[in-house]
Amino acid sequence: MSNKILAMVPAIVLGFGLAIPAIAQETSVPASTSMHQAGENTESAAQNVYRGAVTAVDDTTITTAVKTNLAAAANMRSGQIHVTTTAGVVTLEGRVHDSNVASRAVAIAKDASGVRSVTNELQVDPSVPQS
Repeated sequence: MSNKILAMVPAIVLGFGLAIPAIAQETSVPASTSMHQAGENTESAAQNVYRGAVTAVDDTTITTAVKTNLAAAANMRSGQIHVTTTAGVVTLEGRVHDSNVASRAVAIAKDASGVRSVTNELQVDPSVPQS
């Protein structure tokens, strides 16, 4: 068994010796291909910046609409509710008097145009004034 292993060692070493130059050989890329790829990467980056700017404007519009609708709702202390929007996902935070107020706030937020979903992080605290 050890004779077989000893016989294989030179073959393995020779194989690595022949393979290393082939692996190390640098493949050249034509300049036109490299420039084309750079152009595509730049275009992709510009598109991502544009999409990010549009998303930020949309999120600001959604946040404003939700805040306005909460302020207009009867018996809702909207000043206790903080609204943030990220990629169409509205997060409601703060303290409210009871779970009915929290449920109404979530429903109002879901009803705003452009809202993908609502994350309810409102805390119920009976010591918060009702109106």
